[in-house]
Amino acid sequence: MKKGCLIWVIIGVIVGLFVFGIISWGIKVYNNMVGLQEGVTSQWGNVETQYQRRADLIPNFVNTVKGAAEFEQETLTRVIEARAKATQVTIDPTNMTAENLQQFQAAQSDLSSALSRLMVVVEKYPDIKATQNFRDLQVELEGTENRISTERRKFNEVAQGFNTYIKRFPANIIAGWYDFNAKPYFESMEGAEKAPEVKF
Repeated sequence: MKKGCLIWVIIGVIVGLFVFGIISWGIKVYNNMVGLQEGVTSQWGNVETQYQRRADLIPNFVNTVKGAAEFEQETLTRVIEARAKATQVTIDPTNMTAENLQQFQAAQSDLSSALSRLMVVVEKYPDIKATQNFRDLQVELEGTENRISTERRKFNEVAQGFNTYIKRFPANIIAGWYDFNAKPYFESMEGAEKAPEVKF
């Protein structure tokens, strides 16, 4: 074999190994992005589950309160309407944007506000507060609110991991080619730094 041919064979092997290395790296990065994106989707499902749990508790809660004579119907109507609006706003986690997350969060915040108003009004009705059913539902709602907060925090952590990964060089090149877009975060709503005072 001639010396010139041997050099071309060596160069061909080196180039082939280099190309193979780049392709292997690209596949690994792509698969990592898919895994991280699936993690975001899964955590979003956990967030939705807790919001759905709250929505499922509200009819029982409203019916318990409604049983009291002369209870303020306007407050109950607001809770029911806010629940209906909150359950209508849904998000496809694969196409999540800051705008649709903000709409979702606003609808859920309206429901939280309506529930807070309901709790304040219930203060005027000690007979309602004394029932075991009311106390049980109240504990479940409080527990659900804590779970919602926990799942939202976890969602933000998972989304941050995904966003950081797809923005780092050179992974951002693969992310751009395959339309891996940054996921939005849950943000505190205006006035959230002041916890509402609700006494039970």
